[in-house]
Amino acid sequence: MSQDDDAARRHPTEPFDKPLHGQEPQPYGQQPQPYGQTAQPYGEAAAPYGQASPSHGATAQPYGQATPYGQPPQLPGQQPHVQPYGPPPYGYGYPPPQRTNGMAIASMVLGILWIYWIGSVLALVFGYVAKRQIRERGEAGGGMATAGIVLGWVGIGILAVILLFGVVLSSTSGFS
Repeated sequence: MSQDDDAARRHPTEPFDKPLHGQEPQPYGQQPQPYGQTAQPYGEAAAPYGQASPSHGATAQPYGQATPYGQPPQLPGQQPHVQPYGPPPYGYGYPPPQRTNGMAIASMVLGILWIYWIGSVLALVFGYVAKRQIRERGEAGGGMATAGIVLGWVGIGILAVILLFGVVLSSTSGFS
């Protein structure tokens, strides 16, 4: 029971040194027990702060000598706990990053630049070669090769539309 609980049960005019109903008064000259500690039986001295009392059956480590982390407490007369196989092995870590295929990079760059539609044709060639190399070698860059192939076909398609438009335009204007 805490001091706040005692204060809540007392009438405002009652003094604090008067025991509550059902409690025995403290003998004159004895200090009240600190919170959370019970009175020691006669003839038994109280344990110093931070140590277990001898009546609990175990002796505690002196203050400042804690049991190492992860090890069970050692009682007197016991053998120390020994790890039988040593520390656990480390994991394998991350795998090394995959190498990106250079043809795939070239295919994507040429597909973006077009360079008077020569880049589109080279993007197609490099893209298909890169796809085959990636499949054989297990390299990275499949997405870039696909992007280069798509951009190469888009460039070829635009070239075909422009050439078709030019042919149609020249054939209709030549007969007028």
